[in-house]
Amino acid sequence: VLGAAGAGRWKRSGGRALTLSVSRRPGPFCPQCGLAVEPTFRFCPACGGRLPAPPEERTEPAAPAPSPPPVSSPAASSSPRASAARLGPRSPRKPRAGPAVPLPADTVLTDQGGRLWKLVRLLEQGGCGLLYEAQSASGTCPQKQSYSLKLDAKDGRIYNEQNFFQRAAKAGTVEKWKKWHSVPLLGIPNCVGFGLHADSYRFLVFSDLGRSLQSVLSDGLHLLREKAAFQIAVRVLDCLEYIHENEYVHGDITAENIYLNPADLTQVTLAGYGFAFRYCPGGKHVALREGSRTPHEGTLEFISLDSHKGTGPSRRSDLESLGYCLLKWLCGTLPWSDELGKVKAVMEQKERYRKDVRCLLQLCFRQRSIPDALQNYLEQVLALQYEDRPDYAALRQLLRQPLEKMRASAYDCVDVPVVP
Repeated sequence: VLGAAGAGRWKRSGGRALTLSVSRRPGPFCPQCGLAVEPTFRFCPACGGRLPAPPEERTEPAAPAPSPPPVSSPAASSSPRASAARLGPRSPRKPRAGPAVPLPADTVLTDQGGRLWKLVRLLEQGGCGLLYEAQSASGTCPQKQSYSLKLDAKDGRIYNEQNFFQRAAKAGTVEKWKKWHSVPLLGIPNCVGFGLHADSYRFLVFSDLGRSLQSVLSDGLHLLREKAAFQIAVRVLDCLEYIHENEYVHGDITAENIYLNPADLTQVTLAGYGFAFRYCPGGKHVALREGSRTPHEGTLEFISLDSHKGTGPSRRSDLESLGYCLLKWLCGTLPWSDELGKVKAVMEQKERYRKDVRCLLQLCFRQRSIPDALQNYLEQVLALQYEDRPDYAALRQLLRQPLEKMRASAYDCVDVPVVP
């Protein structure tokens, strides 16, 4: 069956050229969902999966000892199957673009809509890009209003993040969801612009995100009270239900990707969609296949077993990661926190404690009492099958029960001291 790219070549080249074109160089398709993609793409715009490098970017092995060449046509020698035989099951790929070099303050960037954005100061710098405070410089947005501008290498994970926002997180879609589900607050970032800069950077502009929860914890707080931890977890669950219902999973739940607004602590935002994965393209759940993706992608301490094994993350993956985050926020450490340099050891411990949640909790809480809500949450989440739809309402209610005993709501101001 011809994809769109193949059909285009048929129309342009005529029937005689069709067989030769396909056999000599197949059109680029996503190996996971089958979508035809542009040759320059590194990630599939439909499912978010990593695409194979073009043939010219693959490294050929050393030539074998001379032998009489077999008689074959040029088309046969360059077929996909022949290439796979020469290169082996996993050929080397072109290295991912390195970390973006910070730009100086007062640099002005122009988005695809022609609006100008001026960088004010660098707020955060990590493996998934640079986060700046920015201001509008074009007069089309309030001049004194602050924005968050994320900047990364053009071909980095920010491309995947931009794709997520264009497909699944438009402001109008989020507002409809809030009304339909009677959710007073939903922490999906509002992406107000995107573009390229200097042919080497890609950027996204958001309404002000505030401060990451990780930066707040690093101020000296270290641990969260149960009230704050459960408030944040309920709000993140709301966000996960939204993105899951829109065919995506987040793929990297961590305090670095959760933001609090110092000026309004009712605002909790789930950001950082560089590892977002379209687990259900067109309403059909991807199959469970270990090794179909690069293993261990995301923040090693909190990623799910599915991500460790190179399986496309599913809904249970995000909920599992949120459970590990809750444990870290309440206890300060996880059994594998000191072994993050040993990837296999981390994965083995997660595999072990998946079958013994009580033991995991006892190790983390030691002599302290274990919250029933957290134990019930982890037991339910870790019992999910790969394609199961979680009962979000039931999981939220588990975490709301201790809040109700404290006469608090998940939508109150989060019980965390945050400085600007």
